[in-house]
Amino acid sequence: MQRVCFLLKVRQDRLAEYRERHAAVWPEMLEALSATGWHNYSLFLRDDGLLVGYLETEDFAAAQAGMEAADVNARWQAEMAPFFESLDGARPDEAMKPLTEVFHLA
Repeated sequence: MQRVCFLLKVRQDRLAEYRERHAAVWPEMLEALSATGWHNYSLFLRDDGLLVGYLETEDFAAAQAGMEAADVNARWQAEMAPFFESLDGARPDEAMKPLTEVFHLA
């Protein structure tokens, strides 16, 4: 099982709405994430907008490809894009660059 961690930056003026949106993620989006291999997925948001994402998956590239093919993902990403800083034209899911794990206590 791969453990994947990534960072993104939520705009300061959108923090409250970002939290609200993630308190009510669409059921079809949750189903798509589970069906494509995203497990134990969590998002942590700091007050300055730093977003830390963590998930476990058998194959991160395959999990991303599965979501790329899901219609609901395109709609979700389009709605979420305005919440983020520095995407440089990419969708939020395309901007998730995994961090290198340097320590793990099993």
